[in-house]
Amino acid sequence: MEDVSVPDLTGKLAVVTGASDGIGLGLAGRLARAGAEVVMPVRDQAKGAAAADTIRAAVPGAAVSTRPLDLASLDSVAALANALNGEGRPINILVNNAGVMMPATRHTTADGLELQFGTNYVGHVALTGRLLPLLRAGRARVTTMSSSAARSGRIPWDDLQGERAYSPVRSYALSKLADLLFGLELDRRSTAAGWGILSNVAHPGTTLTNLYTAGPNMGRKRPSPYQALMKRLAGWGVFVQAVDAGLLPALYAATSPEARGGRFYGPDGLGQFTGGPTELTVYKGARDEAAAARLWEIAERLTGVAFATG
Repeated sequence: MEDVSVPDLTGKLAVVTGASDGIGLGLAGRLARAGAEVVMPVRDQAKGAAAADTIRAAVPGAAVSTRPLDLASLDSVAALANALNGEGRPINILVNNAGVMMPATRHTTADGLELQFGTNYVGHVALTGRLLPLLRAGRARVTTMSSSAARSGRIPWDDLQGERAYSPVRSYALSKLADLLFGLELDRRSTAAGWGILSNVAHPGTTLTNLYTAGPNMGRKRPSPYQALMKRLAGWGVFVQAVDAGLLPALYAATSPEARGGRFYGPDGLGQFTGGPTELTVYKGARDEAAAARLWEIAERLTGVAFATG
């Protein structure tokens, strides 16, 4: 598979959420190798420190650091943003990558939101909004991670939190459709307001990571079958790819001079399961600009974070 050629990022600051393992860790390593200083906001500090050590071992002289962040807590999001804003360093790349996938039973964030919607979408909207001054100062590239699950996503406007009818799959698809809508809407608003931010969206296809065990095992008495199935498919070499391949669409979206704002990148293989990075047709459900604006306003209300227009 053809690799992504990453330009020299010396002097650039990148922030990658969910960088303690999987695609986030792989992305942080590739950005560090290209010379970027990488901030890795993580929930588990010990795991984050080990991840940073892994990057330093692979990339001598890498400038990587961890910060506390739990996207399921708006207070935690605010604390990270306040710390980074206080330091005043412009951010050149933000990858909204962290996520939780398909808990078997309904869980909620610290703020009472359904865990997937609250973490994958609302938490990242709050973080991006609070970091807007630094993103504008750095004329940043913002890449938000969606999923092919967004294809089947529907927006239940009267039950966004899954309080009346929770489904692990439907709630995950909703959160990833919301991420896709957000990334495209951010680019439209940046263009209209002159923020200087280029925003796009990527998805990793079907990539073997801990995402398939951490979420699906929440609320279960027996282990979820997802990881065993994924490992079997990966062993057969069908429909599943390794992290080094799965990270390429996001790496391309976040760094390539040819990647554009308001676009969607993912694998070019059959069914978008695997393959090299390519521009994808935006899924039908994410072409609704009115829905994107409505979700944006809902997120602003839920978070109390308004994107400054001045």
